[in-house]
Amino acid sequence: MEPMNNQEKLLRKLPGVDRILECIQVEQEYADTPKSVLVDAIRFVIEKKRSDILQTRLSDDLTIDQLMSDIRQKIATIMKPNLRRTINATGVVVHTNLGRSLLAREAIEQVLEIASNYSNLEFDIEKGRRGLRYSAVENILCEISGAESGMVVNNNAAAVLLCLETMAKGKEVIVSRGELVEIGGSFRIPDVMARSGCILKEVGTTNRTHPGDYEEAINENTGLLLKVHTSNYTITGFTADVSLPEMVKIGKKHSLPVMEDLGSGTFIDFSRYGLTREPTVQDSVRAGMDIVTFSGDKLLGGPQAGIIVGKKEIIEKIRKNPLTRALRIDKLTLAALEGTLRLYRDPRNAVQCIPTLRMITDSYEQVRQKADQLAGVLEELHDSRLVLSLKTISSKTGGGALPILNIPSAGVGIRIQDMTADSIEKAMRAHDPAIIGRIEEDLYILDLRTVQDDEFSIIVDALKNILA
Repeated sequence: MEPMNNQEKLLRKLPGVDRILECIQVEQEYADTPKSVLVDAIRFVIEKKRSDILQTRLSDDLTIDQLMSDIRQKIATIMKPNLRRTINATGVVVHTNLGRSLLAREAIEQVLEIASNYSNLEFDIEKGRRGLRYSAVENILCEISGAESGMVVNNNAAAVLLCLETMAKGKEVIVSRGELVEIGGSFRIPDVMARSGCILKEVGTTNRTHPGDYEEAINENTGLLLKVHTSNYTITGFTADVSLPEMVKIGKKHSLPVMEDLGSGTFIDFSRYGLTREPTVQDSVRAGMDIVTFSGDKLLGGPQAGIIVGKKEIIEKIRKNPLTRALRIDKLTLAALEGTLRLYRDPRNAVQCIPTLRMITDSYEQVRQKADQLAGVLEELHDSRLVLSLKTISSKTGGGALPILNIPSAGVGIRIQDMTADSIEKAMRAHDPAIIGRIEEDLYILDLRTVQDDEFSIIVDALKNILA
């Protein structure tokens, strides 16, 4: 018999899953941990050690006691929720990667009430018979926007698809070349049109489109005139586009419906707060658009949803489309949306109570005060390795809205002796909950516009751990 080489010896030293499982199950800490989790963690660590040995990354830490540390870490990772809280210190208010809009307290309370009890989701209490789930928000949508009717689906892409499929399937939809936008996730207006069964009819040029371009393109197979708000980019210079009243006038002249995809729709005129004016839903309804679609989780500050408002006759047709059921929202989204919309009855109250609106409209002075407060708290750590600086920076709206708007903001710059900005960023991100900041000119910065007041203590704990 040939003598065993070192690899074989190490492989034989690996304890079996059952032996480790017996040891870990007697520990009180894991008494309530599902057996499947324990087994998965043990197998993962053993396979990792086996792979290291076979790839000549030899190791002698193969006893049960020595393996247990890695197994405990793996158990903790498995048991931790995949979707978990983060601290947004990037300054991007509607951060797509970090969950977009934060819900207002009133919306959260409404979700909790509906989630923990039965509700009249599809029951008309007054008539004692089946009702429509859209009735929970239709009246208030009409009240705020001025539209005749309204309904909601699961996101704005779905809203656009549903409206096009209902109103113009098999027919041409006329849209300006400068409005054939792409948003995140490679969602493109031409692709949605194709999926809806419509035929794209481009008019004008990238930078200039005139009323006559629409007039010349209309024929017997035209089904719809579409206006797409270019919320995620801006063309400047030698430009021209067709206004909403002009679009409506052309539509009426040729008996064609006119639809607008607002994208990041808003009920608030941001110019009142010294910011760039964004077209409001009310503007579109007043202009006479037949159908308007927009998102619920961007500038509106609510849950993910695609909102459709417009003429009652058209909304009724959309509701009867079989796709509507496939794209409908659930009761929790509906509850969150209603809780958010109710705040818009008083626009000033909405700006204060809806976190997205508050963060966008907070003045530089308000954010600077928060930065001063955080810097003061961090200085109390009394660690000479920690160097802090107050920075005047720019925040972004995010979510594909107000793309050229730089909102004056304030941040706290952090340097730590013998650590690069990249390593500080990585360490802050590794904290639980993860803190997501940004790096500018090799300096790690926390933008206080998007940091909530109750998150200061978490930032302090993270830096304590790093310094320790």
